[in-house]
Amino acid sequence: MRNKEFPFFTGLFIVAAAWNLIGAGFGYFNTEYTFQGIFDRPLNDPLFYEVYKGAWGTTLMFFFGYLLVAYNPIKHTGVALIGGVGKLSFAIAELQLYFSGLANSKILIIVIGDFIFCAFFAYYFFKLFTSKKAII
Repeated sequence: MRNKEFPFFTGLFIVAAAWNLIGAGFGYFNTEYTFQGIFDRPLNDPLFYEVYKGAWGTTLMFFFGYLLVAYNPIKHTGVALIGGVGKLSFAIAELQLYFSGLANSKILIIVIGDFIFCAFFAYYFFKLFTSKKAII
């Protein structure tokens, strides 16, 4: 049954799902183009190709996960927690790629977006905690 107690978070996770779908649209469905655009070099290595595409495949899966959370933000806190940890880890790793000179400034779009979602996810868990809702 759908929980309508936190409508802001329903909207937040719909936007998070859309963000992931847009990212996966580039990274998973147009892997070589996305890699070239971010790293300024072609994606020639088949192992790199599969690993890079797989990372974007995880992004695509969380599109569905965030839709579940949007449907019932109280019930699917585990998906939100794993997704938030993933967003934070991914943003940090991509920021390291940028600072090491391996990625160009386009990667900052992903980094900044994911950090913004991390902040909203932290607020989501704070609100659940202060409302005495079970987190997981």
